[in-house]
Amino acid sequence: MPALPTLEALVEAGAEAVAISSPSGTHSAMTERALELGLHVVCDKPFAVEAPAAAVTIEKAEALRRVVSVYQNRRWDSDFLTVRRLLAAGDLGDIHRYESRVERWAPAADPSSWKAGATPAQGGGMRLDLLTHLVDQAVVLFGPVASVYAELDIRRAGSAADDDDMLALHHVNGVRSHLITSKVSGDTSRRIRVNGSAGAYVVNGFDGQEAELIAGRTPLTEGDSWGVEAPSAWGRIVRGDLSEPVESERGRWDTYYPAFAAAVRGEGPVPVEPREALRVLEILDAAVVSARENRIVTLA
Repeated sequence: MPALPTLEALVEAGAEAVAISSPSGTHSAMTERALELGLHVVCDKPFAVEAPAAAVTIEKAEALRRVVSVYQNRRWDSDFLTVRRLLAAGDLGDIHRYESRVERWAPAADPSSWKAGATPAQGGGMRLDLLTHLVDQAVVLFGPVASVYAELDIRRAGSAADDDDMLALHHVNGVRSHLITSKVSGDTSRRIRVNGSAGAYVVNGFDGQEAELIAGRTPLTEGDSWGVEAPSAWGRIVRGDLSEPVESERGRWDTYYPAFAAAVRGEGPVPVEPREALRVLEILDAAVVSARENRIVTLA
């Protein structure tokens, strides 16, 4: 499809759906305009900059009977899918702590990037970027959150929003999730650790699908090898001095859009329900209050 200047032009060209991947602060307005034009919508994360705005968008989609989904593609990361498999099999016993990190070493803010100058109200900061993924993953794994404690810091000159964050979530089922995102971590190797009564699952390094796309490879060019992690990237189950490799699940970002298309046709569920994204934003809103007031925030 050729490049088109407006959503209206997209509709005139016969489109039925649109993916919104503009700067984060524009997501709400663009999603709602697309809905008003009769389009089904995939909105990139964050769904909105605050939970109340997301709730308004959901109400509009329901009133207009349009399908909306949020692109929380990290649900289909190899490491996350492997954790889900291990939990379903009970291989780690009763889980008490889940640790998840996405850390970068970028001590100088990039002035050419819109993200560096964007305030939280404009969708800037790690909280509304990678931390959105980590909260979503934690809630998928362990369910509703009872309370939130957060540290949201600006470390770099030129950053207009948080670039070094930590969230501690206490889930209703008793599991505690510790989530960290940072642009100023010299050690970027750690990714996930899940501690349970029967051992820990540990994985370092990052899912390879993003790097594959940047390198010009796609699910179409790679076929069944897409998303397959090399044995050197597998995580391990650790029990004291004993450690064994665990074959990673295949990463499957490629399944999101076919699932969305099926939902639009009425042939399957929405891959990420918008109310699930709303719950994530409620947690992230509570994180702002926690960091500002230096206290634990209880969720209703």
